[in-house]
Amino acid sequence: MKKPNESVVFKSVSGIVVILVVFSVAVSIIGYKGFTNALWSQYSDGALLVADTAAQLVDADEIENYAKNGAETKEYKEVWESLSKLCNSSGSTFIYVIIPDLTDYAHITFLFSTIHENSKFSRYDFGYVRETTNDEYREKYRALYNGSSTREIVIRDKGYIETEAHITALIPLKDSTGQTKAILCVQRQMDELISVRHQYLLRVTVVLVVLALFVVIMQSLYLYRIFLMPMKMITDEAGRFAAENVTTGCKLTETIRHKDEIGVLASSIDHMEEQIINYVDNLTKITAEKERINTELVLATKIQANMLPNIFPPYPHRQDFDIFASMTPAKEVGGDFYDFFLIDDDHLGLVIADVSGKGIPAALFMMSSKILIENIAMSNLEPAEVLTKANEQICKDNKANMFVTVWYGILEISTGRVKAANAGHEFPVLKRGDKFELYKDKHGLVLGIMDGIKYVQYEFEMDHGDTMFLYTDGVPEAMDDKNELFGNDRMLSALNIEPDTDPKCLTENVKSEVDRFVDDAKQFDDLTMLCVKRN
Repeated sequence: MKKPNESVVFKSVSGIVVILVVFSVAVSIIGYKGFTNALWSQYSDGALLVADTAAQLVDADEIENYAKNGAETKEYKEVWESLSKLCNSSGSTFIYVIIPDLTDYAHITFLFSTIHENSKFSRYDFGYVRETTNDEYREKYRALYNGSSTREIVIRDKGYIETEAHITALIPLKDSTGQTKAILCVQRQMDELISVRHQYLLRVTVVLVVLALFVVIMQSLYLYRIFLMPMKMITDEAGRFAAENVTTGCKLTETIRHKDEIGVLASSIDHMEEQIINYVDNLTKITAEKERINTELVLATKIQANMLPNIFPPYPHRQDFDIFASMTPAKEVGGDFYDFFLIDDDHLGLVIADVSGKGIPAALFMMSSKILIENIAMSNLEPAEVLTKANEQICKDNKANMFVTVWYGILEISTGRVKAANAGHEFPVLKRGDKFELYKDKHGLVLGIMDGIKYVQYEFEMDHGDTMFLYTDGVPEAMDDKNELFGNDRMLSALNIEPDTDPKCLTENVKSEVDRFVDDAKQFDDLTMLCVKRN
């Protein structure tokens, strides 16, 4: 059973709520900061205005006399009374005049200190010395004294504050020569600002909550009618069809008549159901046909394998030579083939070939070419003559324009003499001595391309113990997943692992090295090898 939080309705409403909450928080923060900055600016301007007024009451030229003669003089008391009245009338918490320690501004001496009559704090007496509260004040004192600033504002609303949250305006008191003699400070508490700010935040929160509830309700009703209800119908129909795989008489588009994306989706579901039903019917037919084709391919594979010599040793009564061959097709059937046959008791015919293309066409062409070459070879003709006649026959009826590379040789077993001709095939590999090496013979044109070609024959000797290895291009052109070729050098190295072993072991060594090199890469071409050793 579906959980509530897995429902589209729940997710849609939750999404709206989250968006509204984020929006409300963002609006509240922006409004809160803007409102606070406006109040701070207002408080700062008010404090600076009071400071300018207070500065008119203090004669900066008399600062040194005030500091020297103390707080009992008549002039001092008159100034103090004026500052005290201004403090009460302006609503300031403190108005005071200080003289900083000009060596490091780490201490201040209070010259005048007034306090609002309703304040809960205490004022500082004349001559009271205290440490500067923090580096910010020291820097502002320094700026006012050296003339780099004419007024400063300090806002203290965080952390441990001795006189709670407040704003302090600072201006220099300059004598008639323009020299700063003291600093006049006006401090105003921010309790009213904080109270107003809290009221503002509460009002904004209430309004946003009411608005969010209204939007959620209205949007949910709208979404359910326009989106969620049609989507539920589409979901139910998709689930039903997935379980039953049959269409109903009533289509979704008969109930959902929207012209928007929902209507398009409903129409697509109806169309998809019809297509799936047709696809299943066609797939059933295709599957049956594919099974028939697979059966025929398996049979074709067996037929092709049976056409090639596959019983080893093929001549168990002959001890004067040893022979082994293998063919691994890239597909179910291949285009490579090998063949060997005794023309008479002392002559062994050897054929290896590679038909252009792959699959069934190449396999059919391969079988006809094999039969043709073997029939001509059994007429006791020289290798060059066999290839010449085979080419004439293939070109005569080659409407598909296919061709085949062929190496054909005749080993005279008693003497070891080999007569051979090459129609565009790979170089044979010979071991005559300690290791295998390529025997670079002369190539003629491949069979099936052009009529009237005369092929060149050549000869070489195989002593007792010599071995000849024949192969198709599927061996050196085997490719790994980095598109690197196996190559002739690796093939020769594989043969030279055990150069004196029997033909079967030699071909198995090459196949093993190719498989290890290719690893997981897909086999691209047929892999065919023929190896004969003269004992």
